[in-house]
Amino acid sequence: MESIEVDGLRIAYERAGDGPPLVLLHGYVGDGPSTWQRQLDALSDDFTVVVWDAPGAGRSSDPPESFGMTGYADALAGFIGGLGLDRPHVGGLSFGGALALALYRRHPAVPATLILASAYAGWAGSLPAGVGSQRLRQALVLSELSPDDFVAALLPTMFSAGTAPESVAAFGTAMRAFHPAGFRAMARAAAEDLRDVLPLVDVPTLLVYGDRDVRAPLTVAEHLHSAIAGSTLVVLPDTGHVGSIEAPEALTTAVRSFLRMSAN
Repeated sequence: MESIEVDGLRIAYERAGDGPPLVLLHGYVGDGPSTWQRQLDALSDDFTVVVWDAPGAGRSSDPPESFGMTGYADALAGFIGGLGLDRPHVGGLSFGGALALALYRRHPAVPATLILASAYAGWAGSLPAGVGSQRLRQALVLSELSPDDFVAALLPTMFSAGTAPESVAAFGTAMRAFHPAGFRAMARAAAEDLRDVLPLVDVPTLLVYGDRDVRAPLTVAEHLHSAIAGSTLVVLPDTGHVGSIEAPEALTTAVRSFLRMSAN
């Protein structure tokens, strides 16, 4: 992996391909390559695909635990600018999708399009009353567990029952490398309420959700779809939360089709 320093944070990333830039953001577990490797490989024929490790994950350094979505959005804007990416397409899964929305709120001129996969308008903005705060409390407790116990608690919620065991195991391996402080920083940011940005989104937006996602169920997808004018919703059948791994071909096809249509 390569790395770049942004406001004192080391941010690791992988880049492949040549063409319009596409930046992909992972969720609050795992890292960039473990989440997006299939899309990095598949989409690099048409795009310059950049997959980062968010501050607090993978091979990037930890931000302050109070970083919040504002800190993450500004770090992402600095990362994009530091790499010289002009008006990239920005896609994110789960926490990464919320971060893409936060980027648009803070820096609306940066993304050309948004791709929100299994995404939230923050936990407080998308989940029933009390569920977001409960999820944050759970995350803070989980951050104190051993890597094996951490994975045992969260991994079963990431995929549907039919997912290939080797794919689940590989993602579990990446999860074991979590940063306790970085995980807490991402969880605190994920718990915020980003509903205010949804009616402001004025770029082409793709929503991709699995119909068996227990973390960001279709009610979340439908809320974002109704609130973001002109958005496109694609539902992946028999798919859980991490569709980039569980249904990589279907998700990649949806992204490629959307970006081709957006270019016309």
